Amino acid sequence: MERVFCTHEVRKSRECGPVWTFTALDAGGLEKPEKLIVPGVWEAHPRLRNYRGRGVYEQKIHCGGNVRIWLGGVSFRAAVYLDDALLAEHYGAYTGFEGLAQDVPEGEHTLRVEADNRFGEDSALHIPNDYYAYGGINRPVLVEELGKAYITRCRVTPRKTEQGWVAEAEVSVRNLGGETVRGTVKVTLAGQTAAVQAEVPANRTAAVKARVACGNAEEWTPDTPVLYMVKAVLEMDGAPADDWIDRIGFREVRTEGNRILLNGKPLRLKGFNRHEEYGAFGLSAPLAGMMQDLQLMREMGANCVRTCHYPNDPRFLDLCDETGMLVWEESHARGLDEERMRHPRFMDQLRLSTEEMVEQHFNHPSIFIWGCLNECADDTEYGAECYREILNLLKRLDGSRPVTAALLERPGGKVYGEMDAVSVNLYPQWYHDTPVEKSLGRKMTEIREKGGAGKPVIVSEIGAGAIYGFHDPLGEAKWSEERQCRILKDQIQGVLANSEVTGVFLWQFADVRVDGEWFARRPKTVNNKGVVDEYRRPKLAFRTVKDCFQSGQES
Repeated sequence: MERVFCTHEVRKSRECGPVWTFTALDAGGLEKPEKLIVPGVWEAHPRLRNYRGRGVYEQKIHCGGNVRIWLGGVSFRAAVYLDDALLAEHYGAYTGFEGLAQDVPEGEHTLRVEADNRFGEDSALHIPNDYYAYGGINRPVLVEELGKAYITRCRVTPRKTEQGWVAEAEVSVRNLGGETVRGTVKVTLAGQTAAVQAEVPANRTAAVKARVACGNAEEWTPDTPVLYMVKAVLEMDGAPADDWIDRIGFREVRTEGNRILLNGKPLRLKGFNRHEEYGAFGLSAPLAGMMQDLQLMREMGANCVRTCHYPNDPRFLDLCDETGMLVWEESHARGLDEERMRHPRFMDQLRLSTEEMVEQHFNHPSIFIWGCLNECADDTEYGAECYREILNLLKRLDGSRPVTAALLERPGGKVYGEMDAVSVNLYPQWYHDTPVEKSLGRKMTEIREKGGAGKPVIVSEIGAGAIYGFHDPLGEAKWSEERQCRILKDQIQGVLANSEVTGVFLWQFADVRVDGEWFARRPKTVNNKGVVDEYRRPKLAFRTVKDCFQSGQES
């Protein structure tokens, strides 16, 4: 399923079957077509473990009329065809996109998806990096049959008033026909319904707004993650023509001084950075694996997770909504210097990732902050301008959440004043021997002096590496589990003891594969800073983190 709940009752929508025929097009692939599972990555096949190239997925589907193909994610260039007609092209592995075909003859057709995970001059965001750029259709594919108009999104913003909660809904309707469409949009939420008239010109998209008074709706909090279904129905000629079903939670997030407030109460963040990587499944973790990750993080006392360094699978966000796990979600860009940021396609590709992330994930109540541009060139004038543009874009797309960016520990940051919360990645005692308190204090001084005074401060990364099963009883050897424990304990206690810091995200939850070009920097071609390994086997640090997170620190 695309989500963990039913998203349509009126629209004819179904997920494509899981078994597709796959053909590798470049050297190092397969000798002949084979069957692969979707969603999945082709690296899960033993002979495609290191395949960087192009591949074609094909499946027969039965459909007719106006057909919408929704692809939740393809890594990382995609072209989608129905029979021989090109429906869509897309760049970026971590957000969904659609392909539309009109007046399709009823019957059997061939759906073909071409994927390409090669690095190249057209790609500014996907480069050899500290996580692996997988290939394939990594998220579910839907086939939908539409009428002459359909709902493209329903975006709901909850607001607390003196009369209780209200929900401000914006519903977008697309007209596929050659004549103006008129109808009624009804939005139902928490037992209340609001109806508005819609008029959409031919071959256009128009938005209507509805305000639903929800009075004493229960609030969403990490301890009581109450969710409500919201249903938008487009009625035409007195009958339902299309619908859109989603879930929301009633909560508000804002900053006040050096704190982030959820429903007026300050948050104390204790969490993890997590890549979408799960052992042999790569980027396409099964739903049970996603839930296991949340359960393991909860067991250690975590209340938040950062989706480093790209938008996550909506199903993982659904599980965060259900379990009360707070989410920092960020658009895709990691570790790019000024030269890479000057790539002619960089800003266009980054804007696309940012816009699609906010549009597709806006309704998730667990997302409490948006992020962007992890560890890029914020210390240069050009890099800072890129930060400012994307931070302002996030604010325009969504004024209901604060925005941030995880910056390197180095001095010279120029964008502290543009963020609602200032975030910094620190690695004392791992990459350098500076005491934690000194490293953090030095950065706090710079933040205060360079535009960040009075803002919340988050330690967005801190951590140390260990190879699972490598032990040193003296706790001194680099990459030993014992040394990781010692460093993490000092780091966590040092950060949480600072009353000016809102919280900490440990780097990282689980070990992840990195691109081969990073082999000299990462033993086993793996980033080994996880407190569990890639198969979720706990390291000694699991207990250390649990003790630190649950040792009576403010929750």
